[in-house]
Amino acid sequence: MEIKKREKAYNGYFKIYKLTVEQHGHTFEREQFDRGVAVAAMVYDTEQEKYILTRQFRVGPETELVEVVAGMVDEGESPETSIAREIEEEIGYSVDSLKHLHTFYSSPGGTTEKVHLYYAEVSHQHADGGGKDEEHEHIELVAYTREELLKEAFADAKTIIAQQWVQLQG
Repeated sequence: MEIKKREKAYNGYFKIYKLTVEQHGHTFEREQFDRGVAVAAMVYDTEQEKYILTRQFRVGPETELVEVVAGMVDEGESPETSIAREIEEEIGYSVDSLKHLHTFYSSPGGTTEKVHLYYAEVSHQHADGGGKDEEHEHIELVAYTREELLKEAFADAKTIIAQQWVQLQG
């Protein structure tokens, strides 16, 4: 498969490209949703001995979801710097330790989004979190014991992957 042409079809909050693709002598068009690079972390508070997740409205499914802390990598930032910033903004903790778990594409059939998933340990909440007002975020914290976390049925893929990682840790 070879991309012969790339045109910007939409340039708003997100970007969409129209691609002209050639494969096995056939030429066709596809749309590509340019989402960028994301970070996410299963956060564990070592003092409370609880996992700290977030609840917020998500425009894709048009409902509130409980999910791991997540956000986008800003230009010039490393994924590690980005996830530490997101943990600070969303739940008000500084990171004590960070472990990279996996990097994956969220939906490779049509989006560019690559997610860097981490496990983060924290021990002291020094701010309320809740997200950034200028980004219109309204984020609630949700705390789970290990047993509660493993019983929960999440709808978000990165959260399910992180939950399964916790389960595999025994």
